[in-house]
Amino acid sequence: MKKFLTITIIIFLAITKNTNAENIPNLIGMWSGKNDTFSELKGMKTWEKNVKITEQTDRRFKGHFTYSDGTKNFYGIIHPDNKTITWVASNSRGYNIGKILEKNKISACYVESGIDATVGCAVLSRVKNN
Repeated sequence: MKKFLTITIIIFLAITKNTNAENIPNLIGMWSGKNDTFSELKGMKTWEKNVKITEQTDRRFKGHFTYSDGTKNFYGIIHPDNKTITWVASNSRGYNIGKILEKNKISACYVESGIDATVGCAVLSRVKNN
């Protein structure tokens, strides 16, 4: 009986692990929405944020976005819960953390500490799949 129970648990865990891997959301596409930010330097601002995710392999993805100071390339990851996302840019002091809210809707919230402390959050909708 113990052997049967052990084999059943191993099979269940293998199936669960594979099911979760197959459900990794595809984030490739153009995402757009209003970004509400607050900083000492610029105060409270609301602006249109456009993010393009150009490549994804399993949980890893990359893309870029353009804003008033230029364009930033970023690298991101989908957490094992298949809901939480984090991305960073090499030329940035902060990071983005967000959630997959629906198939075509994500949140993206930026946090940066230090002399240029800034926070911001946007709800982005996929406007185009690539």
